[in-house]
Amino acid sequence: MGRRALWTAIRDTLTEEIARGHYRPGDRLPPEVQLAARFGVNRHTVRRALSSLAEAGTVQSRRGAGVFVAHRATDYPIGQRVRFTRNLTASGHVPDKQVLHLAARGADPREAAALHLDPGAMVQVYEGLSYSDGQPLALFRSVFPGDRFPRMLDALRETPSVTAAFRAHGLLDYTRASTRVTAKPAAPTQALHLGLQPGAPILRTVSVNVDAAGIPVEYGHTWFAGDRVTLTMGEDGPD
Repeated sequence: MGRRALWTAIRDTLTEEIARGHYRPGDRLPPEVQLAARFGVNRHTVRRALSSLAEAGTVQSRRGAGVFVAHRATDYPIGQRVRFTRNLTASGHVPDKQVLHLAARGADPREAAALHLDPGAMVQVYEGLSYSDGQPLALFRSVFPGDRFPRMLDALRETPSVTAAFRAHGLLDYTRASTRVTAKPAAPTQALHLGLQPGAPILRTVSVNVDAAGIPVEYGHTWFAGDRVTLTMGEDGPD
């Protein structure tokens, strides 16, 4: 067999193993030296096979870290009603959330303006990490008016669902009034949480959610891993 046949056979074998779930999105493939020993070839042949997989978008190489199975992009609707769990479940994904930080503090000028509060008014802050199929999808920070939702932090300690926390305060429905989307490079701490290289592309959304009377109830920032999500415009969609 010629060199080309060897690397294509290795590529096809790894492609099939990834498709069968032997390696899941985010998993690191064995090092080149191990793959070379497995297939009985030199590292140059393995490198050519991995390069072909990268060109096809099947894997991603991270300098100094290795070669990883690429994440399947998740469709995430940005609509009037945005619910994280509903969004991912409807797309066939398994959602989860991790609480990173809960705090009560004074609102900064942008938060106060977005929530129609006096400068320095008390707000409740919820920061966390959203997952899709066990892989980190997005970092988020939600800010709520403290006077209206005094037990928000306690509710979020019981369940990470914003929708459930609103319901505990008697708010049964809310809608998205505005969303701004901006492409950004990942800061080092963001990259660490999302499993990205610093400077990798992320998508930042800034949104305001309101109640039925149009009064702001949530000011949110979300930083999505750019290679793991496709933001779409839809009627319904984090809860």
